[in-house]
Amino acid sequence: MQTDNAQPTAAAGPAQGPAIFVATALAKTYQMGEVMVTALVDVDLTIYKGEFIVLLGPSGSGKSTLLNILGGLDSPSSGKAQFGEQDLTAASEAELTRYRREHVGFVFQFYNLIPSLTVRENVELVTDIASNPMPALEALALVGLAERVDHFPSQLSGGEQQRVAIARAIVKRPDVLLCDEPTGALDYLTGKLVLEVIANINRDLGTTAIVITHNAAIAGMADRVLYLGEGRVQRIEVNAHKLQPSELTW
Repeated sequence: MQTDNAQPTAAAGPAQGPAIFVATALAKTYQMGEVMVTALVDVDLTIYKGEFIVLLGPSGSGKSTLLNILGGLDSPSSGKAQFGEQDLTAASEAELTRYRREHVGFVFQFYNLIPSLTVRENVELVTDIASNPMPALEALALVGLAERVDHFPSQLSGGEQQRVAIARAIVKRPDVLLCDEPTGALDYLTGKLVLEVIANINRDLGTTAIVITHNAAIAGMADRVLYLGEGRVQRIEVNAHKLQPSELTW
């Protein structure tokens, strides 16, 4: 693994594609009671199409805030965030809604499935609002759940529910898959299965993947690892050799 300490935010990974995200002097502060909290400080960052990025850092380092801004769920206090040619920081709420709907898939630590709907129905909810979705069964086959389409969430394990959530995120063919602690509620073996699915989506569909984790071992499967601390990108490491999820240990 190679480290660029001089210009951490400029370190480029192995991706050959165009820039998909460019952040410039990104900052975020917010009020919590009587306290002003600084979540991000002057973040400069470029992420390239097709990259697999892992964000590492302690709680409160700014990882989720950065992911939420890139995903159009939050706006910075200052600075600029671009998706391709679109300036997310200048976008209206309607434009951000369209951006999220057309370009971004989200996966969170908790699965947020609707318990009264089957696996297929949970995924089909997204196809109703997407412009060019893949068939729900195709998305479920990609995550290894073609045989469980008529089951309800309560009939699935935690790892299977998380894979349904990933199928729901990718069924609209997003350009970007943003994952916030996707293995945080899972055991070791199940977590590795979920990481395998995310890696396959990144490799086979060319979907840019950005994964937040507290688990430093997951860094081995990334193209680049961004270490955040105190709202800043402290350093960026480039993996010359990416590990498969099956090779990870923790």
